[in-house]
Amino acid sequence: MMENLYRIPSHVAVIMDGNGRWAKRRGLPRVYGHREGAKRVEEILEISNKVGIKWLSVFAFSTENWARPKEEVDAIMSLLVEYINKKIPYLVENNIRLRFMGRINELPDMIRRSVEEGEKATDDCTGMNFVVALNYSGKAEIIDAVNKALKEGKKEISEEDFRRYLYIPEMPDPDLLIRTSGEERISNFMLWQTAYTEFYFTETLWPDFSQDEFIKALYEYQSRERRFGKVFAV
Repeated sequence: MMENLYRIPSHVAVIMDGNGRWAKRRGLPRVYGHREGAKRVEEILEISNKVGIKWLSVFAFSTENWARPKEEVDAIMSLLVEYINKKIPYLVENNIRLRFMGRINELPDMIRRSVEEGEKATDDCTGMNFVVALNYSGKAEIIDAVNKALKEGKKEISEEDFRRYLYIPEMPDPDLLIRTSGEERISNFMLWQTAYTEFYFTETLWPDFSQDEFIKALYEYQSRERRFGKVFAV
């Protein structure tokens, strides 16, 4: 199915939505949906690396998600630590660098230590970058960037300069953003970086999102003409 892929996006971002609804439809606690969703992350990471995507970013936990029931938040955080510990050998073996972006300093100590250890373990990897947005908000990232610039005494700033203050300055803007579960909004994810991003929305819930549908999204991206605000001659 991948033989006709010739225009691979450099950066694919994913809003992994629908874990809770997936579990509810099966009469299961929401945490079961998150656990099944974690398996899909592994599969999409694997296929992304296989086709040559350089950056894969996933929206794992927003600053707004702390308002969810404590039992669910605790389960998500435990699952995150478990996932990091489990995947480090795979990431190192496949030369994949693990990155986190968000207000990491505000995370509980155990989670923050796990995040730091995961990043350190893959710091020398030079292949694909796997970015996990954790305790993240697009608005918060912009505010934090502005405050960094102000602390440096900046009074005026260019678009190019502003990028230096983002959580991961060297990360390219997403070429393609995929959102599952039928919702058609970006929900405070990478507000600065998605000005010219192509969007792929699907009714599929994240735990049901397969490698085949991921490839389908890449074909859809490949078929589009990206203009970046310009008008091309007919």
